[in-house]
Amino acid sequence: MTRHGRSEDDTEATHQHFFGDRFGEEPVDGRRKVGGAYDRVRSTPEPDHRPISRPDDEPTTVLRFEEGVFDGPPPTTGSADGGYPVGSADGGYPVGSADGGYSGDGYNEDEYAGGYRYAERTESHGGEKHTGEQARYAGEDHYAAPYETEPVAWPDDERAAPQAVGVSPVRRAHDREAGARKKRGRVIGALAVALLLVIAVGGGFFVYKRFVGPDLPPDFTGPAGPAVIIQVRSGETANEIAVELTEKGVVASASAFFNAAVQNTGMNAVQPGFYSLATNLPAVDAVADLVDPASRVGALVVSEGRQLHDIRDVNTGAVRKGIYTLIAEASCYEDDGTSRCLTYDELNQAGASTDLAALGVPEWARQAVTGVPDRDRQLEGLIAAGSWDFDPSASASEVLARLVSASAEQYDRTGIADAAAKVGLSPYELLVAASLVEREALPADFARVARVILNRLDIDMPLQFDSTVNYSLDETELATTDSDRARVTPWNTYASPGLPATPISSPSIGALQAVENPEPGNWTYFVTVDAQGTTLFADNYEEHLANTERALESGILDSGR
Repeated sequence: MTRHGRSEDDTEATHQHFFGDRFGEEPVDGRRKVGGAYDRVRSTPEPDHRPISRPDDEPTTVLRFEEGVFDGPPPTTGSADGGYPVGSADGGYPVGSADGGYSGDGYNEDEYAGGYRYAERTESHGGEKHTGEQARYAGEDHYAAPYETEPVAWPDDERAAPQAVGVSPVRRAHDREAGARKKRGRVIGALAVALLLVIAVGGGFFVYKRFVGPDLPPDFTGPAGPAVIIQVRSGETANEIAVELTEKGVVASASAFFNAAVQNTGMNAVQPGFYSLATNLPAVDAVADLVDPASRVGALVVSEGRQLHDIRDVNTGAVRKGIYTLIAEASCYEDDGTSRCLTYDELNQAGASTDLAALGVPEWARQAVTGVPDRDRQLEGLIAAGSWDFDPSASASEVLARLVSASAEQYDRTGIADAAAKVGLSPYELLVAASLVEREALPADFARVARVILNRLDIDMPLQFDSTVNYSLDETELATTDSDRARVTPWNTYASPGLPATPISSPSIGALQAVENPEPGNWTYFVTVDAQGTTLFADNYEEHLANTERALESGILDSGR
């Protein structure tokens, strides 16, 4: 043997027999080589029950032999020193076998791959009997043993332990990937924490600099100056409001107002309209005044059926405020301790102007308004029912022009021109008829009252509405006297045919729609029969008289005069 574990007789023949097919090779000197040893060759080949395995199919195992292994026939003793395999790599058994024989992978103590089992039996081999493990090496129907003697069994505690062969490539790849993910997670986590710190520090610095830092925008410190009127328009932002406040001297800078506004939740409740604010205010005070409802001025509500002028109830003496009075009250605001208001007389005088375009009168109404016999009443009905805002610091003419123009736009949106043509009236006549409906009935009866008006106009029958008699009176009531009805005025429909000269109130949209779409019917009469407003309709005079008796019995028609 060389120091590399090879035989000194390292000839080509030896190589061929050592690395060739160990089950099909030719005998050498009457013996054949099995697993690195020699055995006598039987004349009759024994059937091979062992799975065919070639060296190329198995992991390459470098066998190391001691000197003299190939120098003669196998020894007759079964000791480790005599060359019998003892389950180690040097002894010729597979590496890692725990029992000194075949590998334990997939085999039990007495079973071979493919189902062959070493049942206990008596076998003849060289005149000896073998059972169990011995038959594995010496049975007639199995492989010839390299030695004729029985192998020496090793104690269980001296068997070679299974050898670790390392971690599989799949597991190593998995571990590498898991480690990479963990590393990436730590990096990302660190970056996220750093980013949050940057945002927190930057945001804190921004808040400090913008609200409490040394670079605050210019701001007034007082004292407060004269009041001015500012307008908040629908959809405006705090920045846009701040621009106007700065221009009018309320605050020193838009930025100062914005900084204060975003800290006051009351800004969310500010409504479009006009507000009276003092000038030269610190931004915080300006915001506080703006969100105070008492600062709002020029807010007007015109209820349905309201007239331009005040009227007094005959029975109670209560005064129903007219639109001019309501405008005058809404125009008041405080200016350096002084209350500034438009007056009723200023408004009445402005409303009587002949410059109808300057008053905002729409074109579809100008011709009729020009012919109104009483200029003080020419704007009746042209300020629509609803909520309005106006600048109280403006002149009376400017205030009226704003209200009339805005009302005309509202009427136009309802399609008043088309609606009037539908029932054979002009837009202004439709407005007049709707004012009568508003004053004569409750909303549930609007469409039937509108039908009575149109039916009477069609047959040139006087309307004879008590509401038209009361319109020109300073004191009014539901019932009218014979003398009141006998007075000839441009509005008294008992004394004059057709519609009155102007509307007698500001109609609601519901009243306008009722005239446009009256309820079908032949009614020409109606009368309210009780204090709850119950109204009965008739298409002949006899039925109407019966209904009138019911009204008289209820006392609804009693006069207070």
